[in-house]
Amino acid sequence: MSIPLFDRWFANRFVNRIAHKAAFAIVMLACLAWSAACALRSSPAPMAIAPFHEWPSEWDGVRLRPLALGEVEQRFADRFPGAIARMTDGERMFVLRQVNTPTRMLHPAADCYRALGFRIAQVRLERDAGARLWRCFDAERRGTSKLRVCERIVDAEGRAFTDTSAWYWSAVGGQSQGPWQAVTLARRIE
Repeated sequence: MSIPLFDRWFANRFVNRIAHKAAFAIVMLACLAWSAACALRSSPAPMAIAPFHEWPSEWDGVRLRPLALGEVEQRFADRFPGAIARMTDGERMFVLRQVNTPTRMLHPAADCYRALGFRIAQVRLERDAGARLWRCFDAERRGTSKLRVCERIVDAEGRAFTDTSAWYWSAVGGQSQGPWQAVTLARRIE
């Protein structure tokens, strides 16, 4: 009994071919309309194009060369509220970040190094030759050279922070104005 019904509905007759194609077209149009409605209802505000940021060409009188961001760094940079660059002077590696708004995406370098499997030691504040204060630490991982990593954040008024959390709460509370420049530098020590 089901075979005659099957034959009647799906027989290769002109009326059935047209009916099936018409039904398929109506379902496709309904899906397209539903998708468009969902996209319009839940679309985020258009992202503003980040203004071009010119990075320094030298650091403490030493010429810097730009380096490409890695694949993971580029994915992070695509969501970062500002701009990120990697540079080197031949001895040190610099990660420069311009931060446009307070964000938890700017976190201590020690957290990144730990996540990469480094052991962190000798955490302390240090002054460089220019009397700038930095938070520094040694990062060591089996099979790689030991690194000395230092970081600091400077706001638009020249106020410096060596603690990311202190910077964040100061920025959120309106006590520090951006844009901010975060600098992390790493050099081999062994």
